[in-house]
Amino acid sequence: METGNKNLRVLVVGCGNMGSSHAAAYHHLDGFEICGLVSKGDSKRKLNDKLGADYPLFDDFEDAIQTSRPDAVCISTYPDTHEAFAIRAMESGCHVFIEKPLADSVAGAQRVAAAAKKYQKKLLVGYILRYHPSWQKFIELARGLGKPLVMRMNLNQQSQAEKWAVHQNLLKSLSPIVDCGVHYLDVMCQMTRSRPIEVSAIGARLSDVIAAGNYNYGQLQIRFEDGSVGWYESGWGPMMSDTAFFIKDVIGPQGAVSIVAREAAASGNSDNIDSHTRTESIKVHHAELDAAGHFAKPDTWIDMRDEPGHQELCNREQRAFLKAIIEDVDLQEATEEAVNSLRIAFACDESVRKGERVKL
Repeated sequence: METGNKNLRVLVVGCGNMGSSHAAAYHHLDGFEICGLVSKGDSKRKLNDKLGADYPLFDDFEDAIQTSRPDAVCISTYPDTHEAFAIRAMESGCHVFIEKPLADSVAGAQRVAAAAKKYQKKLLVGYILRYHPSWQKFIELARGLGKPLVMRMNLNQQSQAEKWAVHQNLLKSLSPIVDCGVHYLDVMCQMTRSRPIEVSAIGARLSDVIAAGNYNYGQLQIRFEDGSVGWYESGWGPMMSDTAFFIKDVIGPQGAVSIVAREAAASGNSDNIDSHTRTESIKVHHAELDAAGHFAKPDTWIDMRDEPGHQELCNREQRAFLKAIIEDVDLQEATEEAVNSLRIAFACDESVRKGERVKL
């Protein structure tokens, strides 16, 4: 599709936290025009009010796509709808921006990727950390630590009221180590640039409101071909501790690099979406010893306080989406990486349910 000087008409499907942020980007950035907001509940009306707009509102996706005739569709709904909505949008001639995870199964993700290729449409998956300069720096520094790497990460979310309700809905289709884990597995793959070969994971169901067989706390371990290993932990709910909900730490033969987000970590507000991407500062520890056996260099601190906030990161994602469409940027490699990180995450989920290691 050639947009020329005309705005890209975007249908926003899902008006919760992420959908609202992406809609704000479309509302304020040049090159976009919202042609409709879609949600089953009242969130679309609240979003219209928040934006001070009067965009067309729809309860039904099929009605919305036929009536609004968009150039692109932004999908920020629950994961069990991602595959059907994305494929239907591309069948209708639309480019697709889709929140992670790409689908609620590996096969579903592969079908979405295949549809993008079949219909020659741009498909951009919302891996927000890929657009964050601090995380890009974190990955770059980790690559300089030598091999193998030891990667330690978590993101636990203590939630209540509406946010706990959202987590309960998510848990109907995906566990935390799949829904959140894809971000950090993607980061680990970028850091090692090595093939993952094996995963092991455990999980626990910490509330009776969660369906039997599902779990709201999970922990995974991953082993790479180059000897690198990774650990990731994620839990949701009112029972979760927020004492150590934000750990981002990488160790290698040459030292260690750590995100030290003191304010975010000390806020006691682990369900605040802004705290999930903040770095504030990066600490670099050098392992080199002098002749007396003491550290030869002091630790280095890199100040990241001018980093973009959550809304600006969403803006950057959407600018990248627009550029991909206008300049015909090839997104196939990024799509394959999104499918790969989801494949790893589901292998971890399989490990939890079977109680055994899973080879990749």
